[in-house]
Amino acid sequence: MLKYFKDIYQGIVTPLQGMAVTTPYIFTPRVTKKYPEDYQPVLPESERNKLEVDMVKCTGCQLCAKACLAKCIFIETVKAVPTDTNVPTDENGKPKKLLVTKFDIDFALCCFCALCEETCPTNAIYRTSVFDYSTHYRKELLHSFAKFTTEEVKHKKTLLTQFNAEKNQPQP
Repeated sequence: MLKYFKDIYQGIVTPLQGMAVTTPYIFTPRVTKKYPEDYQPVLPESERNKLEVDMVKCTGCQLCAKACLAKCIFIETVKAVPTDTNVPTDENGKPKKLLVTKFDIDFALCCFCALCEETCPTNAIYRTSVFDYSTHYRKELLHSFAKFTTEEVKHKKTLLTQFNAEKNQPQP
């Protein structure tokens, strides 16, 4: 009989305890921060955000792609030909010897470990403060940083094969 009254007591006290916790929140004003207009979170220095590549500094050494654990960096290069008049220059103003025709990072695969950033000898790859670049489509997470169009890449490859063919011809 005592258990019966104890259960009734618990059935009344338990909801009252819950209401005592939640009731003060009914009378306090609601605080909703509009993101991103009114609220920008303060991020720690060690955050791992979106990567960016400075193609002027990039030498095409592919160390970042080799260091990548997730294998999400795809790089293709073409050797520059001395006869080519449209060769980009590096940060010192010298013409590049290796042209980076493709530099893609698939952020759907990236684990943001920053090993690519640490291994880059020219600091061409770096983290930005952008952290909210979500999308509905996985294809949109593949970012291309190369500055060459497909026509320019074909032209550079044609110039290289012509240069190699002329170089390998026997001299009379």
